[in-house]
Order: sequence, then C-alpha cells, then structure tokens
Amino acid sequence: MRALEGLTVVAVEQAVAAPFASSRLADAGARVIKVERPEGDFARGYDDVAAGQSSYFVWLNRGKESVTLDLTGDAGKARLESLLAGADVLIQNLKPGALTKLGFAIDRLRADYPRLITCSISGYGEDGPMADRKAYDLLIQAESGLCSITGGPSEPARVGVSLVDIATGATAHAAILEALIRRGITGEGAEISVSMFDVMADWLTVPLLNHEGGKSPKRIGLAHPSIAPYGVFETGDGPPVLISIQSDREWRVLCERFIGDASLGTDPRLATNVARVSYRDFTDGIVAQAFARRSSTEAVAILSEADIALAMVNDMGGLSAHPHLRRVTVNSPNGSVSFPAPGAQVKGETRQYGPVPALNPLEE
Repeated sequence: MRALEGLTVVAVEQAVAAPFASSRLADAGARVIKVERPEGDFARGYDDVAAGQSSYFVWLNRGKESVTLDLTGDAGKARLESLLAGADVLIQNLKPGALTKLGFAIDRLRADYPRLITCSISGYGEDGPMADRKAYDLLIQAESGLCSITGGPSEPARVGVSLVDIATGATAHAAILEALIRRGITGEGAEISVSMFDVMADWLTVPLLNHEGGKSPKRIGLAHPSIAPYGVFETGDGPPVLISIQSDREWRVLCERFIGDASLGTDPRLATNVARVSYRDFTDGIVAQAFARRSSTEAVAILSEADIALAMVNDMGGLSAHPHLRRVTVNSPNGSVSFPAPGAQVKGETRQYGPVPALNPLEE
C-alpha cells in the first residue's frame, strides 16, 4: 500500500508549480483529479519532444485523471462542487481572486468542508502591491534577484531549469503533507498559501545576508562565491574537472597530494577559506597549474585517491548515459516515455507510476 492511497486531490492547475506538487501526491497513491480548461492545460503545448507530447506535461501529470470543465458555466461549477465535496485536498494556481469570482472562495469551502486542505499557489501572494501581477518562472527569477547572481561576469542569466516553479511545487507538497499529518491528529483541514516570490526569497537567504553584510555576491560563473577552490579547471587533455574544497584540512590534503607543495597548506594567504577567497585568483591559479600538467583521467584518479570531492562537467548527453541515472517508464496517449525517476526511494516498495492522461478521460 502506498502512503496516500485513499486520499483524493482536486487540482485546478496549469503550467508547472501546482502540477509538480500534485504529481508527487499521485506518486504516493493519492487519486489526483486534474481540472483543465476546455482547451486543456497550456503546458500541453510547451513542446512536443516526449513522443510528440510536451515534456513538461508528461513529466508532471503522470498518474492523474483529467476532466475539462468550463468553470464559467453552471454545469462546470456544479461538477467542481461535487468533486470538492469528496476531496481531501484542493490545489489551485489560478490568478489570486479568480476562484472567488467563480464562486469557490476558500473561506466558503473551508466552512462547507472543514476537513478540506486547500493550497493556493500564486506569484506574489494573496495581497500586497504586486498580488495581481502575472508571474511565471523566469519573471520571478529576475524579480527576486536570482538572475543577478547566476551566470558569468558579463550579464545575468536564467537558471537552466524552471527552478522557481519546481521549488514552489516542492514547498507546496511539503506543506500539504504537514497539513495531512496535522489533520490526522486534530481532524481539521487547513488553508495554505504559497507564493513563488516567497519561496525564492527564502532560497536566496544566504546571498541576501551577504549583501546586507556588505559583501554583495558577484557573478563568477562555474565557481562558488564564498568557497575557494570550488570551481572548474581545465586538464592537460581538455575535459574539465570541477572540485570542491570544503575545509582547511581538505586544502592541506590537496596541496600535498595533488598540487605537490605541502607548504601551501599553511601559507597565510591560503591557509583558511576566508583567505583563499580573498586571494581567489592566486588560489585558483595554483590549482589550475596542477590540473594543466595532468590528463583528465590522471587528475580524477589522484583526486579520488585523496578523497577530494569532484565532478565532471557533463551535458545532457552525459546525464542520459550516466551510470547512476535511474529511470521510470510511463504510458501516455502517444506511447511509453522514459525519464528520470523521483529522487526518494522507500526500501521494500516498488512504485508503479500511472499513465499520463489524455484530455478529459474522466466521465462527466
């Protein structure tokens, strides 16, 4: 038996953040009924690379049922009301106030269904000066300041995946699970609000505190702003290697075993992380010379023997062929699709993932 079997989730959702949260509930056994507009979730049209379907939609809607409802009409409203009457959780990411205008104010739903857990996802929350503004992943990456610390020195950059959406969905998922645990104790539902901006601001605590402490972060590309050496280095035969030195002890090991000069481990300019960051160019230059005189294979072998943390700088081809990549296969209207498995594994449990729904397979 999966952990959430017997629970029903109604998801009035679109795009990425809310579907991420509801997909994880479906993975755990909840019945998730996805309510789509008559033309369908617009994420169905984001691309066509997954057996002719959207990669986003296939990834985030496995194991769900789908029903299309026109919520501006009486029939659609009545259908949604009947679904909510039997639901444990409502997830919605319509524009703030939209659900209320349709007759489904959260206060009313909580009064009518006191065990119902509601989770509303928005860009900037339910109130405040920007509450009515449309918000998508890259917009919040920019507005929150994330882009200002991403990329190289020349210009800001977008994080390569929909980080804000995924982080928001993961936050909503955790909050819903907390509310379910609480309901199991008290018998009461809950009203949850998650804003994309709040989530990203939370995640940006460290760079924000650095800024407010007088050390505003700078974009330095594939390196760490507050740890050195922690970045990518070119080897003698081309393939770059990224290393991470997390302590002064590890730095001394690197100096002795890889750089070949133990005295650098106690050099006042290099002996502590704070010093190494202050002399970053000097630090990285010494490490770069040690990499340049070795092949990638030789460098990895020595670093591994010394227990220095390292990684190769892979592309998506490298991920696709990676020996640690676990995959799941799900059915979809256009055939089976294979993609990375969820990160958490429960010992003794073999999960089966439900199919990706066609538009409106649920009988009305």
